[in-house]
Amino acid sequence: MLVNYRAVNYKKDINCLLFDREETLTVKSAMNDEEWMQDGRKIPDEVMGYIRKMAVQAVRERGQSPEVVAEIFNFNRSCIYRWLKHYDEGGYEALESQPAPGAEPVVTSEMDVWLKQTVLTHTPVDFGYDTALWTRDILAELLKKEFGVAVSGSTVSLHLRKLGLSYQQPAYQDRDRDPGEVERFLNEKFPRIQRLADKLGADIGFEDEAGVGIMTRSGRTWGLAGKTPMVRVCMKRGGYNVLSMVTPTGEMKYSVTADSVDSVHYIEFLKNLIRDRERPLILLVDRISFHRSQEVRDFVRAHRARLRLFFLPRRAPEMNPDEQVWNEIKNHRIEKQPIENKNDLKKRLYSALRSIQKNTGRILSFFQLPATQYASVYVA
Repeated sequence: MLVNYRAVNYKKDINCLLFDREETLTVKSAMNDEEWMQDGRKIPDEVMGYIRKMAVQAVRERGQSPEVVAEIFNFNRSCIYRWLKHYDEGGYEALESQPAPGAEPVVTSEMDVWLKQTVLTHTPVDFGYDTALWTRDILAELLKKEFGVAVSGSTVSLHLRKLGLSYQQPAYQDRDRDPGEVERFLNEKFPRIQRLADKLGADIGFEDEAGVGIMTRSGRTWGLAGKTPMVRVCMKRGGYNVLSMVTPTGEMKYSVTADSVDSVHYIEFLKNLIRDRERPLILLVDRISFHRSQEVRDFVRAHRARLRLFFLPRRAPEMNPDEQVWNEIKNHRIEKQPIENKNDLKKRLYSALRSIQKNTGRILSFFQLPATQYASVYVA
């Protein structure tokens, strides 16, 4: 038996220690647990800490002899003296149970630094793998090659998370894009556009286009492990093409058509943008064919006092804040909804567009991403 039954006389004295109500109830409950009274290995660490405190308090504050306390609690006298020493050095906090030290880590701090640098500055391709995406098993193989350490993929995952890394879907960047063009746009071209806007008293807008189809779906759901969930959906073809424009002040305009967007449709969209507009509009766009068509060039030239068009850098769609309109509509709305048919898609599409248009704060957030913050600087 671990604790002498004379210890029950100390039950009424538990509250004399500086425990809160929850701690006091924990100790009282534990002292009535016959199982741990028979087997000291089953005493919870938290309870063992309280026993130490009770024993030390009996000696230091109540004047009991260590031998008597040792007999009452049925511990070896050397334990009581060791607890007293810890108390003298660090107070009651020093009597808390401490987790047992584990084995020396297999993955050292040096390896952690290597792991983080490798994940953030390389791809598996650099090490001869036929994939551009990191997996924990690939990193485990590389640790074996680089440091001669054999660890499991799950161990690698634990270290990566401690390093502030997470397993996520990457954004993809065109390898053929010109970093110099992006830099010139940010440091030279866009500042000139801002100065022109100030001179003309114009607004700056960002325009883009996208297709939204019935069969466009994304997202995840719950199901039985090992069995892919089945969701019944409409498999008919069809969809709509959408043009939209957003500004750093939270304005949004859009146009929806079931036809392909060509120069004629785009010019109609431009007419709607400048119609009844008090200030001129400077529009930044990508280099899709109808943006560069002769018909569009002629229209812009003919309305030069009210409209200007400039091109964003090639192969850098993330720099266009209007891209977030499609991210919002597709990934967070339409692609998760149970679309019944093309007419249902049209209703849901207009509803989503109107919802975004009314949410000025949401539109402003499109200009706060790392790749779009340059555009938020300009607010006329």
